[in-house]
Amino acid sequence: MTKKSKILLIYTGGTIGMVKDYESNALKVFNFEQIKEKIPELNLLDCIIYTVSFENPIDSSNMNPKYWVKIVNIIEKNYNKMDGFVVLTGTDTMSYTSSAISFMFENLNKPGIFTGSQLPIGDLRTDAKENLITAIQIAAIQENNLPKIGEVCLYFEYKLYRANRTTKISSEQFDAFNSPNFPPLGESGVHLNFNKSVLKKVVPNKKLIVRKKIEANVVILKLFPGINEQVVQSILEIPDLKGVILETYGAGNAPTSKWFINLLKKNIQKNIFIINVTQCVYGSVLSGLYETSNYLKKIGVIDGKDITTESALAKLKYLIGENIPVKEFKNTFETPLRGEMS
Repeated sequence: MTKKSKILLIYTGGTIGMVKDYESNALKVFNFEQIKEKIPELNLLDCIIYTVSFENPIDSSNMNPKYWVKIVNIIEKNYNKMDGFVVLTGTDTMSYTSSAISFMFENLNKPGIFTGSQLPIGDLRTDAKENLITAIQIAAIQENNLPKIGEVCLYFEYKLYRANRTTKISSEQFDAFNSPNFPPLGESGVHLNFNKSVLKKVVPNKKLIVRKKIEANVVILKLFPGINEQVVQSILEIPDLKGVILETYGAGNAPTSKWFINLLKKNIQKNIFIINVTQCVYGSVLSGLYETSNYLKKIGVIDGKDITTESALAKLKYLIGENIPVKEFKNTFETPLRGEMS
């Protein structure tokens, strides 16, 4: 007889945990200890659900690395007691948060499924129920007494994605997320279907390693036509700056103006890491394909390949926090660590 999976539901904040107070007509935070009263369908799942909530739930706009560490601490504390984890956060920063958590856990062999909703759990037309029920169901699935999923994922509107491949694409549609350069890990319809060829293989008995040092002094610099020296210089001369996500055009192209190249070169020589990611939703940086990206390659800008901006930011913060030697940093960043790039 297969034992029932134990799933820990972690509520950090966000729309999914809101219900309407019909007296005041305002939204208030839902008590997740009463989750089965609000969603009785959860009683039909073949698992045991435990809940924990942030004492003061936060809006996704206020999400930051301090809360990433808090989520990681909760999972680490309960890792040996639970078979899987479902993390509820606000959707606006969910791709940033779930990407970061994917890097903070090494040798993860249990599911960490992020989900949320576009409408509050108490709304008549809410998407919260389906997202929550299926996320828990996925986290609870086992095969041969091992979890089906052994990585950080994001489940939303019938699709299961690798978390560090996602980006939020809509503020209004229920289908709010996409994984532009990597196929879904699974889809929910009449049946739950998994794409076995891209699922991370669960390797039991590997010791979980938890990383909690996250560098704060990192920025995103998005290029636009007419960007001038003063603007770029003001960003690259931020005190104690450690890293830059440079959002370039197309396949990694950028201005060839001398002032621009010289500013980047000067910062790279000061051991500030600069990552080239494309502004395009789909596709990859191809360093050196055009003259306009070859300049960046020559001065040592790091190739972000097909990584998302959200994942690049998380990976950069994580790797700087790990004190990777400067000589090894470029190669380490350009190597997939958690399936975040092709």
